[in-house]
Amino acid sequence: MASQEHEQVVIAGGGIGGLAAALACAQRGVQVKLLERAPQLSEVGAGIQIGPNVTRILQAWGLEKALAQLAAFPEQLQARDAQTGQVLGTLTLGERAQARYGAPYVTIHRADLQGLLHRAAQSAGVDMLLGQTVKGWQDSEAALEVNTAEGLSLQASALIGADGVWSTVRQQLLGDAPARFTGHLAYRALVAQADLPAHLRSDQVTVWMGPRLHVVHYPVRSGQWLNLVAIVHGVKPEQAQEWDKAGHTLALMQAMGAVGRDLHERLASVPAWRQWALHDRAPVSGASDMAQGRVALLGDAAHPMRPYLAQGAGMAIEDAQVLAQCLVQDSGGVPERLQAYAQQRWARNARVQARAIRNGRIFHATGPVAWGRNLSMRLLGERLMDVPWLYAGGASLDR
Repeated sequence: MASQEHEQVVIAGGGIGGLAAALACAQRGVQVKLLERAPQLSEVGAGIQIGPNVTRILQAWGLEKALAQLAAFPEQLQARDAQTGQVLGTLTLGERAQARYGAPYVTIHRADLQGLLHRAAQSAGVDMLLGQTVKGWQDSEAALEVNTAEGLSLQASALIGADGVWSTVRQQLLGDAPARFTGHLAYRALVAQADLPAHLRSDQVTVWMGPRLHVVHYPVRSGQWLNLVAIVHGVKPEQAQEWDKAGHTLALMQAMGAVGRDLHERLASVPAWRQWALHDRAPVSGASDMAQGRVALLGDAAHPMRPYLAQGAGMAIEDAQVLAQCLVQDSGGVPERLQAYAQQRWARNARVQARAIRNGRIFHATGPVAWGRNLSMRLLGERLMDVPWLYAGGASLDR
């Protein structure tokens, strides 16, 4: 799909996955139109962690300096018992991650990453059409005709569904059931570190694990803000797609039950929370789950996952890199190139989905399982907490 062919890819979705795909494709000379249903690009405030497998790609896209101005670079990841406060294990990040994996471990405000990708995609020539929702498409041997609910019709060589966990492209392509409620509710908050007492400020990633709950917090925005996420078990909301609403500290405290003084003080210091009902899908089962004909899925549209491996955005960015590489291959037609993308990506995404589910069970364990978890972390520490297959693997950077 070389640039001289003047073929056009339509990408549905202007989140991190869609913008990453648009940027990666445009940098390789592919003409891209990005459709976003919202009238303007915006992202609710929350932080994300980006492992070396992802920062390596962002660096290859020329974003290293811009990332350094926005992100935080924590020196370590620490696991603690939510009830006793005891440190269970520590993983050194910082220079160690850079030396071992060739790229840093980064924490960043989601809106900052989205804005960074947005600016880079615009500079690369991506045409962004806001207020447009993909309604359907007609596939022929020559091309796709992509239609939006707002009456727009576009000729395209491929359609990429990067429209999130409630993807309309996925629903039309696969016709499967909606994403499933995990039974978990996430409470998220951002607090200026300057507004916190000195002993509650932090320059590291900390994970607190307890019965049917866990909390993670880390710095964002060059360390000036602290991002907090508390995940508890709860009931499915009446409106499944109401993924962001005001959450109350009292409701969170009641759901968490008894936690240690240190964690309780940290949670009580947060003035306001936002609540998400977490949804996911079973791990991807094959390439056909990610691409059929001239239509492919990417990121949460293809493989929404639980946040217990901190790789939701990461897998979307890896998808974007591989998608762009496959689209500019010299051999095969567009369906074959999308199939090559799906073949390269589905098993790794499935592995990450499965590991995230497993991690959630470990984080939220009770009784003997929790006791075994704590003992293992004390004995093995860094060896248990590092994930070499994840951080050293992923998308090739061949351009």
